[in-house]
Amino acid sequence: MTDKGITRRQFNAGVSATVATTSTAGQVMAKTSEPFDLVIRGGRVMDPETNFDKVANVGVKGGRIAAISTEALSGGREIDATGHVVAPGFIDTHFHWCRPLGYKIALRDGRTTVMDLEMGTLGHLVNDWYAARQGNTQLNFGCASAHEFARAFVLDGITTTDTPEALNHRASGKTGWSSTRPTIEQGNAILRELDAGLAAGAIAVGSTLGYMRDGSSAREVFEIQKLGGLYGRPSAFHFRYTPGSDTQETNGIQEMLANAAALGAPAIACHFNNPGYNLVHELLSRMRERGMNVWGEYYPYAAGSTALNAVFLDPKIWEDELGHKFEETLQDPVTGKFMSRAEREEVLKTDPAKIIILYKIAESAVPDWVRLPGAAVASDTMPVIAEGLSWDTPYEDIPNSHPRGAGSFAKVLRLCRESNVPLMQGVAQTSWNSARPLSALGLKSMQERGRIQEGMVADITVFNPKTVTDKSTYLQGSLPSEGIPYVIVNGTVVVDNSEVLKGVNPGQPIRFDPVQSRMEPLSEANWKSSFYVTPHDFGGGVPNSQPAYNKSVIRCCE
Repeated sequence: MTDKGITRRQFNAGVSATVATTSTAGQVMAKTSEPFDLVIRGGRVMDPETNFDKVANVGVKGGRIAAISTEALSGGREIDATGHVVAPGFIDTHFHWCRPLGYKIALRDGRTTVMDLEMGTLGHLVNDWYAARQGNTQLNFGCASAHEFARAFVLDGITTTDTPEALNHRASGKTGWSSTRPTIEQGNAILRELDAGLAAGAIAVGSTLGYMRDGSSAREVFEIQKLGGLYGRPSAFHFRYTPGSDTQETNGIQEMLANAAALGAPAIACHFNNPGYNLVHELLSRMRERGMNVWGEYYPYAAGSTALNAVFLDPKIWEDELGHKFEETLQDPVTGKFMSRAEREEVLKTDPAKIIILYKIAESAVPDWVRLPGAAVASDTMPVIAEGLSWDTPYEDIPNSHPRGAGSFAKVLRLCRESNVPLMQGVAQTSWNSARPLSALGLKSMQERGRIQEGMVADITVFNPKTVTDKSTYLQGSLPSEGIPYVIVNGTVVVDNSEVLKGVNPGQPIRFDPVQSRMEPLSEANWKSSFYVTPHDFGGGVPNSQPAYNKSVIRCCE
């Protein structure tokens, strides 16, 4: 301890023992330091890691939280937070609109960090992805090494650049990425592409497996999770049978969790707010109790969003197998009208990758997700690509998309208020429940965020617990949330009195340090020697005891 403050450990110990210890430390800081850069006065300070919950003042200096005190603090800029909550900046691990306008909408929803961990970008372009955002981004940013794009690159020859435009490959007419089983050579090429991204510092392997359910075999899924595990990185999955029945959904997630358990690798269950979610949450909770770093995220809406040509919208699956009717479940976000089967077939001819809204579960389930301990909220924000869009485009003039992109985090806080869920539970879901497992990976930038504690990075969201609410709807999906007047990113005010400040770009990259490749290429020889029983193992050989060697078995993705 120095005369300028207390250590994190001392602060945590003080919270668990008495609040007075924290307050005393704040007094010392206030008396011995120069004025703070920023002071947030009189707010209800809530830290979900330590359960600290007290009206206090927060002093920010040099981009970090320098003091938390009940005594008066002074600073170059002061914000009166009376009647408001001072919370850790919201963290969104599932965000596909990684562009300035998308960031602007996310900031109004209280988010200070957004990461595209379900998809991301092509592995060999990870460095370019981060470089394009360094120094010109309003909030913190990160990405995964993308399984789907690696398959499109290897199997279809499509070079993807960035998530919004890269999604257009789904309209190319090429289907290798979704339906082809790679040879072992192609499988190794896919692994090499993913490996390039992980070696460059990508946070995870991102996989939209549900869109490639026939092309990606169980072997391929195991191998990409093994690769991620070699780096200690999670695999983040849209599961094989999502959307599906409650049993199919759970089985799809069990595929990933079984691999994670066998490999000792971390994993993220993307948007598990589908039929079967209760069992999935129990699986995740029990695995965490056994020391496994697995967790799940949800978006608080009964409807999803997808491309019109998604494989699971084949009438044989969506109507015949799952029993849904297009006229009741498939909505055009532009017109608000539902599509019949015939109308879908017609639109597929001209706009096969059109983004639509997909209803899949009862609205009554949504408050249940807010009550799930350990679950994290994430938006699954879809990109809006249209002519003439810019950072200055009025919110109401942005072409319609799913409301989760603009309202997910405010909606969770509203549901806490309306459904009598403890507010600390909601604050944890918006921040700590994502920061905690990412911290356990050794990701330093997450070890310093998702907390309101002295010494932590000053990513802070200030909201009014009585008025915070989502305003986006299925017909106007980009209307900004209300009741979140201030958002601070790395100590800099970016949302000031509910206005996103233009040209203020304090966002920092969320990534691992680059390392050497850790890929272990598959070959017939190493597969056979590692996993086939030899006659010697049977004590000299027993007729018909050894499985016949079948070349197709060792194809990476059979």
